Amino acid sequence: MAEGASQDLLLAAAFVSDAQYNRNIPFRTSPEAVRLYYLYNHWIMRTVTYFFIFLNLSLAVFEEPAVYPLPFLVTSLIEVLCLLVFFGRLTHFAKVTLRNVFWKDTKNICIMVAILLSLTDLAIYGVLRMYNMRSIRWSRIVRPIFLINFAESRQIRRAFRSIRNTLPEITYVFLLFMFSLLMFSLMALKLFGERNLQTAEGLPYFKNYLEIVFDLYVLVTTANSPDVMMPAFDFSSWYALFFIAFVIVNTYIFMSLFLAVVYNNYKKHLKNEIRKLAYMKHRKMIEAFNLLKEEEGAQFVVREARWKQLVKLVAPDISNSHRELLLCISDNEQKGFIDKKSFVQLADLLNIQVITLKIRSHPLGQWMPRVYKSAVSRFLRSMVRHRGFVWTYDVIILINAIFIALDEETPYISYAEWVFLALYIIEILLKVYTYEPRAFFGKNQFWNWFDTLIIFAALTATVLNTTLKSTTKYNSQQILDIVFILRVLRLIRIVDSIQRFRVIMNTLINIVPTMLTFGGLTLVVYCVFAIIGMELFHGKIQFFPASSNVPYALECGNPALKDSLFARGKYCKNNFNNFASSFIVLMELTVVNQWHVFANGFANVTVQPAKLYFIAFHIVMVIIIVNIFVSFILEAFFVEYSLEKSEVETAIEQKIQELGMGVQEDELQHEQLLDNMESAEHDLEGEGGTKPQSKGLVFKIASKRYRTVDALLQRMFEAEIPLEDEGPSFEEILNLSPTAAVPSNLTLENTA
Repeated sequence: MAEGASQDLLLAAAFVSDAQYNRNIPFRTSPEAVRLYYLYNHWIMRTVTYFFIFLNLSLAVFEEPAVYPLPFLVTSLIEVLCLLVFFGRLTHFAKVTLRNVFWKDTKNICIMVAILLSLTDLAIYGVLRMYNMRSIRWSRIVRPIFLINFAESRQIRRAFRSIRNTLPEITYVFLLFMFSLLMFSLMALKLFGERNLQTAEGLPYFKNYLEIVFDLYVLVTTANSPDVMMPAFDFSSWYALFFIAFVIVNTYIFMSLFLAVVYNNYKKHLKNEIRKLAYMKHRKMIEAFNLLKEEEGAQFVVREARWKQLVKLVAPDISNSHRELLLCISDNEQKGFIDKKSFVQLADLLNIQVITLKIRSHPLGQWMPRVYKSAVSRFLRSMVRHRGFVWTYDVIILINAIFIALDEETPYISYAEWVFLALYIIEILLKVYTYEPRAFFGKNQFWNWFDTLIIFAALTATVLNTTLKSTTKYNSQQILDIVFILRVLRLIRIVDSIQRFRVIMNTLINIVPTMLTFGGLTLVVYCVFAIIGMELFHGKIQFFPASSNVPYALECGNPALKDSLFARGKYCKNNFNNFASSFIVLMELTVVNQWHVFANGFANVTVQPAKLYFIAFHIVMVIIIVNIFVSFILEAFFVEYSLEKSEVETAIEQKIQELGMGVQEDELQHEQLLDNMESAEHDLEGEGGTKPQSKGLVFKIASKRYRTVDALLQRMFEAEIPLEDEGPSFEEILNLSPTAAVPSNLTLENTA
């Protein structure tokens, strides 16, 4: 009986943990499978998986054409090891998930196919290499599949699903855009083709229809403006009207239309994805409740003792005081049990960061109480706490910025730097004197750590540089560079002093996780295009130093580039001769400026259809992915500016205030720390073990800057689900259509 209760508790903890971290894996519920599931989700297992994923991707740096060449045997053994780890991880996943779900899941099939293709290609390439026959490592292009399809990368998969679901609408706009481009190209051929005009390079102007289409497509990106219109404009000023009309229609209208369509569809599909997560989260909490429930009168409840055991399993790192606070909120009337409605909110309670603070006296108040508590000391500490102290140092930073911009060689400017350093050191010392040192350098006090490290690093570098200059003739430019950078970094602190800047900074912090997601998305696209680019253009363009006597060194080693814009612009180092160079070229193409010069250059050394590679990259990266990223930024700002506290956060704050242990958020903002406070983990249990004692301890909810946009959107959809409603089953949620707003069997009054 006890063993069965323990297994139910372990299974319930798995459900609550999944709800807390938004995992939607339908795992088996047998005791062995649950233990394997805990192991599968362990942070070490996830870290190892990511390590081998990125190790597998990084092999392109060491394989031919390599940045740092390694023997084929070494790279092949590393790749086989990575594939074995991937297969082991996939097998582990198969052991914990339901069989029918595993084989219906496309991502698992993709991983198995990718492993098989990689091994096959590696074997074929190795055999051909033994006979000195050149082959293409075509399987390298499937390596990003591992980054996308493992369960840990659900955010990247969601982004790809958003792109896939947005493609139909984008396709219609793109076809209309292409129709406009082809029509304008035809008009350009008829207007300028017979007038014998020439470009600045002496080439025929708008004679070839396909060249016209490419040039006008480039004009849409503004990369060749106004160069492309100058021959026609020189011939007649009236022809400028043609290009003005083209830019208005295609650059401003169609490109804005692309953003509008991408944003509208991305927002719709993102909300559907998050709505599905909300249903899954609710369902898992209901399952956990059903495992632990006991009958109490006319209702089912979870006993307090079972609830405590559950929370210890799910969140072993939170303090006893924090756990007792959550219990007081869940069992608001101190009945000794938690009802269904309160239990379902446990995952949200655990996700809200509650900071436990312990009141401490300043060490100087203990060592020198008479001096520290004197009238002069109290006045000094009140002055440091005053907002005017912060404003004064903000002004000093701005004045310092002016001096940084002035000539360093002027003696007075050099002496002024010592004055500013002294003022900053005095500021740090005054704050440490006013605030308890362990609270001042607490783990959540980013700006205090930032200021102190920057100031003392700048002091060390300045003293070292001055000493070297005074004792020897040696002048270290590296040390000077460090000093200059550290001086400029001081200016960052002023950002947190202005409310509007803080809103923007909060938004930037909130979107960091999703920026990492789009970073993964960009990495996937870059890897695919880099590998294709190396196969197409490797060795076609070479870089030679300016003093080189190699034939055609000025033409990047290829006579086809003679007198080309690519060679005259000295772009020879922008090539696809290795993985690192390919990434740099792709980054430059993402920026868009001069991308047509790259396209023409590589087309000249290969074939003209090679331009399609660059057009494809522009469509995928700039038109689709960058626009989706912009869409997310827009949504992030809309959510940030309309941010309100959730019902659960309000309940926590109310309970904290009822217990007399509350701290207002603005009391801890910026430099204004509570006097003599430090983050601590202490037991709040009273004599009976159920009621927190307020002596020496207070709580606050962490700043809203730690809330992610995805979490805020999910909170919005969770409000549509009645807390006591059982909701749809796991199978119904998994089979929910991406376009469905709610499951068919769930009727809600306020669904949108």
